[in-house]
Amino acid sequence: MRVIAGTARRLLLKTPTGLDTRPTTDKIKETLFNMLMPYLSGAVFVDLFSGSGGIGIEALSRGARKAYFVENNQKAIACITDNIEHTHFTDKSVVLKQDVFSALRGSIKDTADIIFLDPPYQQEYDKKVLEFLQDASYVNEDTLIIVEASNETSFDYVDALGFYVEKEKQYKTNKHVFIKKCEKN
Repeated sequence: MRVIAGTARRLLLKTPTGLDTRPTTDKIKETLFNMLMPYLSGAVFVDLFSGSGGIGIEALSRGARKAYFVENNQKAIACITDNIEHTHFTDKSVVLKQDVFSALRGSIKDTADIIFLDPPYQQEYDKKVLEFLQDASYVNEDTLIIVEASNETSFDYVDALGFYVEKEKQYKTNKHVFIKKCEKN
């Protein structure tokens, strides 16, 4: 795995050993970040279920101002820390060594421009995260939430939580769902 573009372009990244993480392939990551380019300059990026930290690091490499990395697996945290140091993004990174839901309760101190989550598939973590985000002070109508999920995952519940699906990009076995908060009247 590597950083695809930006200031850390071509730098190789470590990935945690074992089957607990599923690193996003370079091809899918490139497609995702081509869609995100208009939003990245100066953005605060939140990478939930960070794994290797590759998504948040790619965001920093392409112009994000700050990235939060949220992960509770010790091997993954060591990997994220090594990757942040290797790419020289230590001063722009906040590594939250905690459960995602604990982090969502109060560890994110900046208004988030982009929140990315790649939770374990078919366990409804996406829904649980959106339930937390619906009232979070760091999420507003401009915050873009991207969920990486299996193609079978339904997002028909988001409107009941005050969100809407802006767009969806499908790949062979998974998809990225772009979600925003509905404007309050």
